[in-house]
Amino acid sequence: MADLRRSHEEQLELLEKAAQLLTGYVASANTDTSKPVVQLASPDELRAAFGEAGVPMQLPAGQAAVETDALLDALRQVLRFSMRTSHPLFYNQLYARVEPAGLAAEWLAAATNTNVHTFEVAPVYTMLEGEVIAKMASIVGYPESTRDGLLVPGGSASNLYAMHIARHRAFPDVRRRGLGAAPPLAAFTSSHSHYSYTKAAALTGLGTDNMVAVETDEFGAMLPEALEAAVERAAAAGQKPFFVGLTAGTTVTGAFDPVDAVADVCARHGLWLHVDGCWGASLLLSRKHRHVLAGLERADSVAWNAHKMMGVPLACSAFLTRHRGLLEAANSSGATYLFQPDKLHTAMDIGDKSLQCGRKSDSLKLWLMWKAVGDAGWEARIDHCVALADHFQSALSDPKWGGAFRLVMPRACTNVCFWWVPPALRPFDPAAATEEQLLAIGRAAPRIKALMQAKGDAMIGFQPLGPRRPNFFRIVFANAWSTTFEMVDALLERINDYGLQAFAADAAAAAAEAAAPAPAGAGVKHAAAAGAVGAGSPAGAAAVLRRVSKSSAEAAGEGVAAV
Repeated sequence: MADLRRSHEEQLELLEKAAQLLTGYVASANTDTSKPVVQLASPDELRAAFGEAGVPMQLPAGQAAVETDALLDALRQVLRFSMRTSHPLFYNQLYARVEPAGLAAEWLAAATNTNVHTFEVAPVYTMLEGEVIAKMASIVGYPESTRDGLLVPGGSASNLYAMHIARHRAFPDVRRRGLGAAPPLAAFTSSHSHYSYTKAAALTGLGTDNMVAVETDEFGAMLPEALEAAVERAAAAGQKPFFVGLTAGTTVTGAFDPVDAVADVCARHGLWLHVDGCWGASLLLSRKHRHVLAGLERADSVAWNAHKMMGVPLACSAFLTRHRGLLEAANSSGATYLFQPDKLHTAMDIGDKSLQCGRKSDSLKLWLMWKAVGDAGWEARIDHCVALADHFQSALSDPKWGGAFRLVMPRACTNVCFWWVPPALRPFDPAAATEEQLLAIGRAAPRIKALMQAKGDAMIGFQPLGPRRPNFFRIVFANAWSTTFEMVDALLERINDYGLQAFAADAAAAAAEAAAPAPAGAGVKHAAAAGAVGAGSPAGAAAVLRRVSKSSAEAAGEGVAAV
């Protein structure tokens, strides 16, 4: 039989050494730009690295206990190959740097290892959850007498909660009798909304066919008149509209749906209004920028992810509503083994209004960070993120680039969407571009990102958006404390260098193609074209464009790694 006491003592030794390892990692990850954002490795290379460290990834039958030093080596491999999301050059997602106060709270919450459902087993965490929910709800503008909410496992869960309790409010008998207790329902979101709305429709039984995608403006914000027309069409077709899901800060463009105008539509038609502010709600913390969320207090519910622009460790998501008691009405199970009225302080129990029984204690990290930075600290963080985005957007149009960068659309949140334009396509006008030109420019971002990943350089996402907006970069500024304007300027220099490097082979091949022996009868015309390539003439540009477009077509379906 295994010596359990010895095993426990060895694990305590591992914990102590791991704490030292992680403290050093966090200190360097936030500031050391000499280290790569990621050390790129294939699945086979990752398996090999763990094997060489003496701790293979596989867990075979009869897995033996491993020595402490080997386990510590395994932790080193995890850090070595994991994305350094706290790196100042990580711009890939809507989250970034972990702050030390939040991490300290996360460690403590894991050490106390309790479930947040009753005051009996989580006295501090139930109270702290109430405090952070009250703080965030008050910032949204919900009245103290009616506000409510929960910390939930991500923004997708928040959007599910919203649709779930909205349906319960409209048709409470569905909880007991099933979907037959309600007429055919219809819900509405913008065509740029998060895919979690579709998942919520599937999970609640609404059905994805009954999710109506409402038209947006050219920047991705819902058109209120289009919503009203869609609601009226659904009602005329025999459906019962009940839910509108807006977005405050869309994933790609950062667009903000017009809450006030849509709230008017919802009021006229008796619809629940939910706002997915997972990304953009943090702008409420800034007096300078909160105006983009005008009317948010009119929403029936709001999703707000503190693990995004606020920098709280993943995951930390708040679901907020101005309808106190509705969460309990929709979710209460009356489990008598757990929720017993004759226990002490049962008024503090919060688990019965949750869809989950097992809930992680996410409140401490948000509460501790709020105490550590204060309201003014949050405001400074948000203002700096926006300032970085404005600076980057302005820098794209600097004449020194010679048209190498083109803004896709003006920024709305701290997302900035842009193209790097191959020399053969400059100046680039997406409205006038041919299909061949669109295909060519759409190839630039994947090729540049592949080179950046191979070097461990900045992480920036890319994606297309409709037929006239092929692949473009989307840089996200969420890492406020350690990212500087100078870093942003230097990044543009490197992106341009990577772009020229990626397309140098195409330019050389095009020059060779133009300089090749002319077919019989071509004579002077072909020679002139060959000479023109080196001068960047239309003939040379066309040759490069043919090469780039051919490369793009051949690479259709390839991933980021294709170069």
